[in-house]
Amino acid sequence: MFVPEDRPKGWDRIAVSGDFPSGVAAKEQGLTAPDISAVRRGFDAALKEASVYLGATSPNPAVGCTLLDRDGAILVSEAHHRTGTRHAEALALHRAREIGVLDRAVTALVTLEPCNHVGRTPPCSEALRDSPVSTVWVGMRDPNPVAGGGIARLRQMPEGREVFLVEECPDLAETHRACQALLAPFATRISKQRPWITVKQACDAKGSMIPPEGKTTFTSQNSLEIAHRLRRASDAIITGIGTVLADRPRFTVRHVADHEDRAPRLLVVCDRQNRLPDSWREMMIGSGYRVIVSRDLAEIPSLLGDHGVNWAMVEAGPALLDEIADQGLWDDWLTIRTSHEGPDRCSVRSHGPSPLRFILDEGVNPLPADKAAF
Repeated sequence: MFVPEDRPKGWDRIAVSGDFPSGVAAKEQGLTAPDISAVRRGFDAALKEASVYLGATSPNPAVGCTLLDRDGAILVSEAHHRTGTRHAEALALHRAREIGVLDRAVTALVTLEPCNHVGRTPPCSEALRDSPVSTVWVGMRDPNPVAGGGIARLRQMPEGREVFLVEECPDLAETHRACQALLAPFATRISKQRPWITVKQACDAKGSMIPPEGKTTFTSQNSLEIAHRLRRASDAIITGIGTVLADRPRFTVRHVADHEDRAPRLLVVCDRQNRLPDSWREMMIGSGYRVIVSRDLAEIPSLLGDHGVNWAMVEAGPALLDEIADQGLWDDWLTIRTSHEGPDRCSVRSHGPSPLRFILDEGVNPLPADKAAF
């Protein structure tokens, strides 16, 4: 697993002032867990907050956390912003303390199992144990064996917390699927040592990927924003030498604001005959990209995994897309198709819960039927 050389040393424990009841004492004082509808609303808020930072946290996952009071009202929702900063749970507790509501926090809803190791930041399991929270809902178990174990730690006595898993609650099946979608890029890298790969393909009503003469695109402004939200969420872009020679693309994030102070994205060019122009490479490096040339398409997924890439997108022409399809080197495939009869139509094919739901939807609500099932 990729770890940058400038890894910060030490971590800041979240200090919580005051005397708070343990999980057992909290139940004796009548601090009851919120009902399922409140849990669902809280997870929706956590997922929405975390989705804002897709593309900013790599090699860490995008994670959200919501704190609820005893009546199920949301006190605060926060997310992990970028590597080296507070994780979602620690930041949520910090914000709650800042605004004076920490003593009312009874339930924490976390999209991913709290970490239980000392890395760049403190163990979130300990931050929660040091807080007044008595109940924790976990959206997904952590697939990373190094960081896992938070659930067991939180349940340890004498100050054990009640921990519930969303996957074990049938009424929260859609919430669990949304948590899987949010975590899919990170989980794919951890479990398969490669990133989640999204193909973005724009075409006209007849299936052609070639824009009309004199134009660089044929899609609507809304579709352009979708494409650039996907670029923003990606840690790497895969393209072909044909696209570079024909279009000299910049691959910058436009139409939407990019993440500030994010790590440089990787740009991988499939070029078997060493045709990449030095001038274009230098231009892309000047734009903040790390440019890598590959002669072997099949090696690219593992290469990106070694660089800590969670999510990679493919922006290329028909020839490379056909090769990617033939080799099965994709996890989801977004097709944006123009229509003479109305707005562009987006469809998604996916091998599992897709993070594209947060790109198309910018939220966690179910997508319209024409955007396909996730």
